[in-house]
Amino acid sequence: MIMDMATASHQSTPSAFNILKCKCPRCRQGNMFVEANPYKLKSTMKMNERCPSCGQPFELEVGFYYGSSYVSYALSVALSVATLVAWWVFIGLSTQDNRFFYWMAINGVLLIGLQPVLMRLARALWLAFFVKYDKNWREHAPEQPERINKDQMNNW
Repeated sequence: MIMDMATASHQSTPSAFNILKCKCPRCRQGNMFVEANPYKLKSTMKMNERCPSCGQPFELEVGFYYGSSYVSYALSVALSVATLVAWWVFIGLSTQDNRFFYWMAINGVLLIGLQPVLMRLARALWLAFFVKYDKNWREHAPEQPERINKDQMNNW
């Protein structure tokens, strides 16, 4: 009974929260990345080949994650717009002084500092566009990718 309640509560976890945690979109349990810390720069983008929990392949085809660069760009623009609006509301913008340039400098440092997180988040979002949650993932085998070249895997 306790196991059923734990499983039910885990399955009801929203997808957005699991994307932020970089969990497998199919089972929402396995980690997508080998290293949990995005700031270990030697292994920031090193992904598991398959989900440790459900076996879902993370590389669906050759060059699959090239599309995540567009998602990363959109996240960076959204973050920049959000910081600009926050700067405008709390500090204000003026053509009479350098407040806008201070925002640009702070925003640039913020974007550079958050780049490993944004890149991982973009990959998690990109994979979630193509792999849907399966509440009965234990009973169904994951779809196997058809267009994989082992020599080109993780070639980004």
